[in-house]
Amino acid sequence: MGTAEPNIRDILASNIKENRRICGFSQEKLAEKAGISTPFVAMIEVSRKFPTPDVLDRIAGALNIKTYQLFAVPPSPEEALERLHRSIVKDIDQKVAEAVERAVATKYNG
Repeated sequence: MGTAEPNIRDILASNIKENRRICGFSQEKLAEKAGISTPFVAMIEVSRKFPTPDVLDRIAGALNIKTYQLFAVPPSPEEALERLHRSIVKDIDQKVAEAVERAVATKYNG
């Protein structure tokens, strides 16, 4: 059985909590910086409340991130590994093509 996709409230809650911790803020400090109550921050972080767009902007500003980043879903480890693999293969292909091109140019021009 697969795991359920996280809902928007859970994504928001996780991202606020993680970014708050990165900033070294308590819930109280984030609330103060965003101009909202500490209990409201706590309710958002447990997915019980959902802030208005204005409050989302203030929270993001207090955390020094863009508002859309509050809704970013980090890639799974498998997705991140696959992207890294594709990037490495692309870089290797490019380097091999450049080396072949130099070798051919040297042979015919040297």
